[in-house]
Amino acid sequence: MRIQIRKIAAVLALGSLGVLAGCGGGDNDIGQIIGTSAPQYRTVHANPFIGNVDFGVNGTTKTSNVAFKSVSNYFGIDATASTATVSNTGSSTPLASTGFTPANGHRYTALALVGANGSATSLALIDDPYNKSILSDKARVRAFNASYNAPNVDVYVTAPNVDLSAIAPTMSGAGYGGASPASTQDSIYVDGGTYQVRVATAGTKNIIFTSQPFSLANNADWLITTLPAGGVGAVTPNAIRVLVAQANGASQTASELPSQ
Repeated sequence: MRIQIRKIAAVLALGSLGVLAGCGGGDNDIGQIIGTSAPQYRTVHANPFIGNVDFGVNGTTKTSNVAFKSVSNYFGIDATASTATVSNTGSSTPLASTGFTPANGHRYTALALVGANGSATSLALIDDPYNKSILSDKARVRAFNASYNAPNVDVYVTAPNVDLSAIAPTMSGAGYGGASPASTQDSIYVDGGTYQVRVATAGTKNIIFTSQPFSLANNADWLITTLPAGGVGAVTPNAIRVLVAQANGASQTASELPSQ
């Protein structure tokens, strides 16, 4: 019933699509919005301790020779029971795998990250139902914790230099290997504008990362991903950096937020 209502809304809103097309910053695929297009899938290499990797679905390599901090565009996959894999480039032996059943209209992000024991690789998967209104030009944000040295974080997306003492996190309680909002839940919607990201130890106001101010465009779709800092920071508790995975239509699919 929900999909049927969204289809009707899409027909009624066709005259407004020209307005949406001019808002920029991300992709507003109508088939995704009304839940009729094929599942979309992308990959993120978030493990600093391994070399380049290949990502596969059901035994077929989908992205190859992927370097650390690289993010692919979304691409279509079949809506059928599937197995996602990540392996060393050129190898047919997966480092990690996970099963899922893609649904039409959903977006999926597969992230290769450090395993629980600090050496192996694991594969996390985010199922984004993409419940955006067909007339909305708001930006979408979600957080993912790939920083094993900062196992539980809150993420604030606010106007620059806002006092956080009385503000709730934009995305809260992201445990290591998990997203906030959690997989299968919709992203957070915010207006386009000038923002700053601050990351805190979950449940506290102990800030462990502060970004420089940045512009977030209307219709942007950001996955704000915490990673271990480089060098010695890779093993230093709470030493992190932030990688932004952006959706198709952005000028680049991956960018690291400069710290302040």
